[in-house]
Amino acid sequence: MKKLVVKVAEKQKKDVHISTDYIRLDAALKLADAVQTGGHAKIVITEGDVKVNDAVCMQRGKKLRGGDTFELDHVLYSVIKD
Repeated sequence: MKKLVVKVAEKQKKDVHISTDYIRLDAALKLADAVQTGGHAKIVITEGDVKVNDAVCMQRGKKLRGGDTFELDHVLYSVIKD
């Protein structure tokens, strides 16, 4: 019997710096260059492709604050409040 070896790629990590108290999820995706437009952000969020703090989030207006994370396409973004 052959062993199946699976290699899981490590998630890429990026920081997103904000100067306000919070940023909406759709705006954070655009700021991080994870999506091209607000329309693209709406699509990936409503299709359940985005995780916020390790849970699928389908709210475009979800408020993200310093310390929160969001993930799209195996890239983990950390929100940093400056």
